Amino acid sequence: MLGRVNAELEQAGQGRLGPAAASVTLQGVDAAEFTEKTLGRLALPGVRVDAVGVQPDYRELTETPELTITTIETDQRDWFDLGVIVTIDGRSVPFGPLFKALAKGRNKLLLVDNSYLSLRQPAFERLHELIDEARALQEWDTGLRISRYQAGLWAEFEDLAEHTEQAVAWRAAVSGLLALNGPNGENGDTGTGAAASTDTSPAPVLAPTALPAGVRATLRPYQMQGFTWLAFLWRHRLGGILADDMGLGKTLQTLALIVHATGEPGPVEPGTDRRPFLVVAPTSVVANWASEAARFTPGLTVRVITATEAASGVTLTDAAAGADVLVTSYTLFRLDFEAYQAHGWAGLILDEAQFVKNRTSRLHQCARELNTPFKLAITGTPLENNLLELHALFAIVAPGLFPSLRRFTEEYVRPVERGDNPERLARLRRRIRPLLLRRTKELVAPELPPKQEQVLQIPLNARHRTLYDTFLQRERQKLFGLIDDLDQNRFIVFRSLTLLRLLSLDPSLVDEKYAGVPSSKLDALFEQLEDVVAEGHRALVFSQFTSFLQKAAARLDARGTSYCYLDGSTLRRSEVIDRFKTGAEPVFLISLKAGGFGLNLTEADYVFLLDPWWNPATETQAVDRTHRIGQTRNVMVYRMVATGTIEEKVMALQQRKAALFDSVLGGEGTGFSDALTADDIRGLLER
Repeated sequence: MLGRVNAELEQAGQGRLGPAAASVTLQGVDAAEFTEKTLGRLALPGVRVDAVGVQPDYRELTETPELTITTIETDQRDWFDLGVIVTIDGRSVPFGPLFKALAKGRNKLLLVDNSYLSLRQPAFERLHELIDEARALQEWDTGLRISRYQAGLWAEFEDLAEHTEQAVAWRAAVSGLLALNGPNGENGDTGTGAAASTDTSPAPVLAPTALPAGVRATLRPYQMQGFTWLAFLWRHRLGGILADDMGLGKTLQTLALIVHATGEPGPVEPGTDRRPFLVVAPTSVVANWASEAARFTPGLTVRVITATEAASGVTLTDAAAGADVLVTSYTLFRLDFEAYQAHGWAGLILDEAQFVKNRTSRLHQCARELNTPFKLAITGTPLENNLLELHALFAIVAPGLFPSLRRFTEEYVRPVERGDNPERLARLRRRIRPLLLRRTKELVAPELPPKQEQVLQIPLNARHRTLYDTFLQRERQKLFGLIDDLDQNRFIVFRSLTLLRLLSLDPSLVDEKYAGVPSSKLDALFEQLEDVVAEGHRALVFSQFTSFLQKAAARLDARGTSYCYLDGSTLRRSEVIDRFKTGAEPVFLISLKAGGFGLNLTEADYVFLLDPWWNPATETQAVDRTHRIGQTRNVMVYRMVATGTIEEKVMALQQRKAALFDSVLGGEGTGFSDALTADDIRGLLER
């Protein structure tokens, strides 16, 4: 008899009764399912069923659930309460108990009216994933909310739900973002939208915004599209990243937005004074904003801050009085942040925004905390070293677009690094697409003359080769025991890598006692420069190491060749740049760090990169000092790589990082880790 009862129990999914089981007590949904499906089947010979009390009218709900999703405005500008209503067989299912049961992995849910339902349905499984993602967006406990920047996530909720009821402000912002999100990338956008594709299909339609009369420039079609996109973000109080390729006029597009905003209603409360825009830029670029504004938007009142309040004796309030734009450096913004926070701004514009990509830095925290209704990041390299930099930028301009750092790492970084989850990569691209605008020169400026790039393999001379190999063996033996604990030994490891990089260039950079060993790299450079100068061309020569640039400068002095020189210690930077632009010096020696941005040097048509770096974006920025709008001649780029050295390994890392950049911001390639891992370092030390 026990076997027959157990058979009934097993068929109903209730388990078995063992020989020692005197009684089994069922509660909740287990009791409901047993009562409805099993109890009546136990009317067997030899089985007595005793009923005590009134038997509840349990009933299973078997229809497909219908979902209604709602958003309700909150007192926090960027967040909306998210409501989920589930209806089955005409009955409303309370959301709280439903989500609690989903979160705990339960199979069924019992409702207060004694009906119950199965949670093993596709709609509930996807609902659980989406709500989990929405919850992860909040780094504080606010209940279930969704950010205005989460247009892509909202679209997935809409796909799941039969009905959606949106707040007015939500609908205004998100409907436009979704219009941007549709054709771009997936159908081949080359204009307004995020990562440009190699397809040349038309850009998605955004109602054009008329260029203000105060802009004294003729904008190219892609610049008008960019201005229209910026005006859309401004109108809907949405932040974003303008990530056009270097040299495509990001400053001009932004100045056009500021003129538009100062003459049009924007995110400023009615009846309040018009506040200025705050532009924060590298020190070397601050003056460029004033000159570009004077050239293209002379009607704007632009003030430049060059010292802290304490040093200048002038308060920020006095300096900004009557201004449309106030331009300051990242250093001054950080040092006087309390004053900037107290002032109030129409918007924050971060130029060369890679300066705030480190989320642990004080500078990033200042940019994130500044209270303003509009934030725009401008950078040609929104992703230089890893996906966490992209997360850091969006945390500033679009808080709530992505989950917390921990969750972002789990949801995106690790799957994309492994390269085995194309769906996650596609989801990441969908998330960033409406709020990141990137166009490449190849697509929007086909009239630019060609850029021809070549890697020059430089064999080391015999003495140089012997010295390099000797140091390599010593450093390998020292490092292989330290690499596995890279965090603990990072300084020692990178010091050794730098030593090998210097040895690849010139042994005397390591120790002057090797001054008698010729530098194979400098010998090859001057073989090239001799022809370049003789034929009337002009060249930019970049290096990571100022000590190596000074070696090159000494050779130029010895040859009687005039040149300009720029590194971080150069005084009167603008005078040096103007001298090259207007003078006859055929060579400009530039440190990669000091000259990688903020320069327009179309007077040159040759570029020499003396030493490779594992960040390809840094080199691209250097090359684009001359290959940009305004260049009329072919640009020749030479990457000089010492064969059989660490430089060859660095070039391989460059290719990997470039693939990561393209996979997220360009085509549909596979992403992978770009961090310098222990395995990477082992590869750098191999022969």
